This record gives sequence, structure tokens and C-alpha cells, in this order.
Amino acid sequence: MSVAQTEIVSDSLRPLTSPSSRSFKYSPAHVAILLGTHCGANFLAEQLDSIAGQSCKNVRIWASDDDSDDGTQDLLAQYQSSWEEGRITILPGPKQGFVANFLSLLYNPNIQASYFAFCDQDDLWETDKLTKALAALNDVTHDIPALYCSRTKIVDEKGRPLELSPLFQKSPGFSNALVQNVGGGNTMVMNKAARDLLCKAGIKDVVSHDWWCYQLISGAGGTVIYDPRPSILYRQHANNHVGSNSSWLARLKRIRLLLQGRFRVWNTVNIKALTEAEDLLTDENRHTLKAFGLARERCLAPRIWGIWQSGIYRQTLLGNLGLIAATLLKKL
Repeated sequence: MSVAQTEIVSDSLRPLTSPSSRSFKYSPAHVAILLGTHCGANFLAEQLDSIAGQSCKNVRIWASDDDSDDGTQDLLAQYQSSWEEGRITILPGPKQGFVANFLSLLYNPNIQASYFAFCDQDDLWETDKLTKALAALNDVTHDIPALYCSRTKIVDEKGRPLELSPLFQKSPGFSNALVQNVGGGNTMVMNKAARDLLCKAGIKDVVSHDWWCYQLISGAGGTVIYDPRPSILYRQHANNHVGSNSSWLARLKRIRLLLQGRFRVWNTVNIKALTEAEDLLTDENRHTLKAFGLARERCLAPRIWGIWQSGIYRQTLLGNLGLIAATLLKKL
């Protein structure tokens, strides 16, 4: 029985060396940066400059713009003309929201690379963001789907530090992915095998592009690497599509959404997508998915027993208490 391979990168491990000093299976080690934009002119230049400052230089940006009307398209065009030819490709977005925008890039057959990195328009990348990700991914056999994600430094609108995102200490895996996403898309980098797996599953109706990546890659027995070392500045401002979830206000909002049944709706959507792609899952994870799906529909006592048997978990004590409450209230 195949078991999902998972890993948490520890600060105590050997230093991650620069990709230029390692031998990659794919040559050259080309990274496709998948940048979704929509009315992001206020912060986009800083993000593009931080990409230009990466220690990993062999990158190409594919920007999908979702009908911006604030100068975002002009800004992208300015960078496109000032950088070397082919460094930035600008595409029209599907105009169906940020999830569809990112997935349109992920599934675009014209975008070919050895590694793929999601990129938000309003963050700032530290210079070694891609270097650390590629070094970690290069330790995985090239034909195994592998996904890297990391902790973030949360900053305010002007880039001033606020706090670190929560530190997760449990191993990532499918039983966690069913009820929680440990990695923001703005930190995610995946290898070609992971991207190929996602393309093989095809376009699905999912709650979030990054959560879907975590679910399918872990469910298929791939390697998920969670790095506790932050590598991006995650900017908080009034127009965030998905903001930080570490404040008490954010926690209270999640409790409200749970009581309103939003969490249950999300799980229904994700279970449907995973069921449609269940031939890509390991036997063990197909069983976990089925057990979770059946248990959440049962009456109280069988529901509690079934959820416990499914083995699902969240990363924190408070999160797991929330799971218990959702189970009791049939909001899971």
C-alpha cells in the first residue's frame, strides 16, 4: 500500500545550497512564475522588483491579468519592455475570480518548465525564496510529485512587520489536507511531476487553487514539504482576497463561518473534486476520502465514530477543537 510521503524541513537540517551548485534532473533549472493579477498596481512594482532580485535567476514570469482597470496592465507592459525579451509573458485572465485565474496558468499547456511557483501581486519575496524551495525539491526523485510551501512574515500595507504566520509542527499529509491547507499559494513551488499530476486530474471546481494542490499531491502519494523558515513578506491590506488567518479576529471569523455552514460547503466541493480524481489517489487515501465523506453525512454517534476513524486532523489544538465542534454540529 502506497503511503503519502511528507516532510517538514527543520532549521537543524544541513544548509540548503544554491541551485546553481547542485545538479538538477532538468537542465536548465527553469522556474515558471505563475502571477495572477487584478487591479494590483499599488504593490505590483515592488513584487516584480523582488522577483528580479532573486538569487535564482533562471525564471520566467507568466502574468494572467483579470481585466484590471487601474494601470496594472500598463505596469506589466513597462516591465516587459524594460526586461530582456521573453522574461514576462502577459495573458488575458478568465475573469472568473482569483482561483480560476491561477488555475488558468497552472493548466496552460504553453507554459513549460522544471518548476512552477504561484505568485501573488502584492507580496514581497526574500532573495532566497526560490533558492530554498528548489534546493528542497531537488532532494525528491524527479518523477515523484513534490510540493514546497513555507511559513510567511506578515506585514502591513507599507511592508512593516506585524507577526509570523502560525508555525505548524505536525507532518503534512492527506488526512490534514482534507480539512486544512498548511501552505499559502504565495509560498508554493512544485516540480514538473506535481504539475503534470494536476493537469492529469483536469479542471475541477475547487475552493482554492493552493488547497487543491495540497490535497491532490498529498492524496496521490506525493511529497509535501513544509518549511518553517519564512521566505515571503505577506502584505495585509484592504483588498486582500484571502488575508492572514493568525489574528484573533480571523479566528473568530472562522468560527462564524463554521457555524454558518461555510466549512461544510467547502468540504462538499473539495470532496466532489477529489472523488472525480480518485483514480489518482493511493488506495489508503481513497479509503480515507470515502470514510470522511460517509461519516459527515451520518447521525451523531456514527458521525463521531466515523470522523475519528477517518484520521483527519488539523495542525493546532484550537483547530482540532473546531473539528470536534463541527462534527457535533454537523457542520463538517
